[in-house]
Amino acid sequence: MPRRDRIRAAARAKQARPGRRRLAGVVRSPDPPDSAAPVADPPSKPREFFIHGITASGRAFRPSDWAERLCGVMSGYRPGGAAMGRDAYIGYSPYVRPMLVGGVKCVVVDERLRDLEPMAFSFVMNFARDNELPVYEGCTMPDRGS
Repeated sequence: MPRRDRIRAAARAKQARPGRRRLAGVVRSPDPPDSAAPVADPPSKPREFFIHGITASGRAFRPSDWAERLCGVMSGYRPGGAAMGRDAYIGYSPYVRPMLVGGVKCVVVDERLRDLEPMAFSFVMNFARDNELPVYEGCTMPDRGS
């Protein structure tokens, strides 16, 4: 059975189940119409992965602009797709961006890239693995002025 058909069949089976229903992040039990409004699930911050620009031998990864190059390749992967024509601008994707951490070039990869384009996420993570660059899971901290 093709993947699309399996997904549709699973969705139909889920809708047919009596009891709890899940609608856009809200879990509700069938209840009388005069009950209080349902409470939404708290939004969770997506995970971020840091590709650290220090090789297994302890040296800085070369070329020196590797982070900018990798992020430039991934710049088309953004919410709503790549802009074209007069509205297009040059900039990094919010899902893959360069950053300096302790004076070392890094690339921050947002896990939402996996939802947008799994092959792009695999490409970036395989780049780190193939070049023996360490990958750390973490989160970015807001600037002190914010």
